[in-house]
Amino acid sequence: MRTILYVIQKEFIQVKRNKTMLRMILMVPMMQMLILVFAATYDIKNLNIFVVDNDLSATSRKLVNTIDASPFFTISNSSFNPEEGEKELLRNKANMVLVIPSEFERNLIRQDKASVQLLINAIDGSAAQLGYSYAASVIRDFNKNIIADWKGLPEFKPPYQINTVSRFWYNTELEYKWYMAPGILAILVTLIGLFLSGMSLVKEKELGTIEQLNVTPIKKIQFIAGKLIPFIAIALFDLAFGLLIARLVFNLPIVGSLWLVFGLGVLYLVGILGLGLFISTVAHTQQQVMFVTYFFMMIFLLMGGIFTPVDSMPHWAQIVDEANPVYHFMRIMRMVVLKGSGFSDLIHEFTALCIIGSTFLVLAVWRYKKTT
Repeated sequence: MRTILYVIQKEFIQVKRNKTMLRMILMVPMMQMLILVFAATYDIKNLNIFVVDNDLSATSRKLVNTIDASPFFTISNSSFNPEEGEKELLRNKANMVLVIPSEFERNLIRQDKASVQLLINAIDGSAAQLGYSYAASVIRDFNKNIIADWKGLPEFKPPYQINTVSRFWYNTELEYKWYMAPGILAILVTLIGLFLSGMSLVKEKELGTIEQLNVTPIKKIQFIAGKLIPFIAIALFDLAFGLLIARLVFNLPIVGSLWLVFGLGVLYLVGILGLGLFISTVAHTQQQVMFVTYFFMMIFLLMGGIFTPVDSMPHWAQIVDEANPVYHFMRIMRMVVLKGSGFSDLIHEFTALCIIGSTFLVLAVWRYKKTT
């Protein structure tokens, strides 16, 4: 045990002397939480809509005003030529074009029906679908109010209706920041753990101090443990720091047990740091570690569920994702922090992290043993 403590002490001294590493430990959590949580959002607001009103009637102006009053739309410009609207779409100055044909009001009065056209920029399919849904909802409500006005009713009500009361669980205000903050924290812990552990051993190689350690009577498992424990402590500090920022800045409700978060966080970090140490035993320079780590980080993050739901991925990708530690830890963070899930709800994630962590740790010890 004393040998491991000496290795731990050496690692903390090296971290203290490395100014770049200190800045990374302190500044990265703050920058990620304060920038990425705001920037990484799928909320659709302030869609720019270009209006082509060829009718210029009281009804068409009322429709335009109704759309403009919606919190989701902003009228960017207007014209009498639909081609101008298409040009605005090509320049990305408008997300949608509303075309109101001539005789819109006349057809509505005489034929009890009229048509409008929506031209939507569908490069981003999800944003286009949401934008269409918002616009269709506004036009549908406008249509109901028109019918109510013609019938002289204060409000249009169908003869029979079912009243529903919606209540959103776990995120009652539909705050996207609450959904993103735990995911960003999972990325933060992964980034810190993987890069620091990967750089640590390979730096020993570049400086030549690894040869001095190899001739000492220190055992391999003691050396790996002495390398892991300091970075686990640093990553847990960053996790606590990030949770504090999320609570103070975003008012993130921490419903579940913090002990459970940090306990499973230690298990997760054993796997991530084990992977970092394994990479560093294979690589010979810090540049090689950077490239290999970046490769794994891209796969872990894109398949981790931070940007796209894992349930929407192909079945084979969901099977492969079971070997992705970021996916499991991101689920743990969101389930515990937002839903208040207990350990019994996270047995699958716990088992997966145990298997992944032990695999990476065994690989790191095995590979280091071969290189001595």
